[in-house]
Amino acid sequence: MSSSTSPVILNGILPTTQTAIVQADDGTLHIKRDAPLPDLKHDQILVHVAAVALNPCDFKMAERFPAPGATDGCDFSGRVVAIGTDAARTSNFRLGERVFGAVHGSNPLDLQSGSFAEYVAIDAGFLFHTPEYLDDETAAAIGGTGLGTLGLALYKSLGLSGTPKSPTDKGEFVLVYGGSTSVGTMGLQLLKLSGYRTIATCSPRNFELVRSYGADYVFDYKEPEVVDKIRTLTGNALRYALDIIAEVKTTKHCYAAIGRAGGRYTSLEKPADHLHNRKTVKSELVMGIRILGKRIALDHGYGSEASPELRDFGVQWYHELQGLLDERRIRSHPVKIIPGRFEGVLNGLPLLKTRAVSAQKMVVTIAEL
Repeated sequence: MSSSTSPVILNGILPTTQTAIVQADDGTLHIKRDAPLPDLKHDQILVHVAAVALNPCDFKMAERFPAPGATDGCDFSGRVVAIGTDAARTSNFRLGERVFGAVHGSNPLDLQSGSFAEYVAIDAGFLFHTPEYLDDETAAAIGGTGLGTLGLALYKSLGLSGTPKSPTDKGEFVLVYGGSTSVGTMGLQLLKLSGYRTIATCSPRNFELVRSYGADYVFDYKEPEVVDKIRTLTGNALRYALDIIAEVKTTKHCYAAIGRAGGRYTSLEKPADHLHNRKTVKSELVMGIRILGKRIALDHGYGSEASPELRDFGVQWYHELQGLLDERRIRSHPVKIIPGRFEGVLNGLPLLKTRAVSAQKMVVTIAEL
């Protein structure tokens, strides 16, 4: 680890290399035993990783946007081992304390930024204090990828006026397509706290799960009449749809479910242009990493310029989320532990890609700290 500042370092000693999962020249992921520690910037905190959670972006980034040498992974938990000089002055994080968060893994502009490693560096403004009631694995499952995505999706893209801090009393409907995913169950919780009536789609086996996270109405996404039922429920007046699955069929369903007056459709993938067949529906792709406010150097319409405005929103959103966590007002998706440390990560990603694991967040313990 190198730094242009003089970071505060726990015990004064850190290794010079680490084990990490990085992209090979062909974009595949492999374990590298002598990867460098990330450079610690003045506004960052270095975390010794205890556990990581797996997300679809962890395999999609390597497949779609090869960046040889880039460390993969986003969500993590661990212990603070070093603090940059600015972060030490402006944040209240302490050496040795338990924390969790998320970074931009497989980042072509910062090859060392991924969480699938023994150490990860993160902007202090996007790091959570781990409440005492959470273990490291559950903290990693909450992470930050989904929370950042939902902050942008609900309160920026969909433009919802109600928030957990200031809920609406209008009782408007919001459709969450993919309610039994980890982003879905967290989204349902945030929507309920924000004062909305929630509609979720999922498999019947997960109906009770999504209800336990705040779904007011649940529909089987495979049922031929699912769109008609949603339109009937909402009086053909649904204005907001969050599409977590973001496939051709789900996009069509969401567009059709939105009421006659139109509304907003937000997806976590970039839908094909021909699916935007209603002028009264405003469509937008949301990428959670944009909340960090940094430039994103990805092609195919996924890139974006740096945005201080989004960063400011993100820091404030994370501050609000910390309060919700401390008060136990939001909780993790069900956790499934995958054994094997770094090998476990590589074994778990294919399970995620093939959807062999349903309604559970896969988490891998990296170190017992």
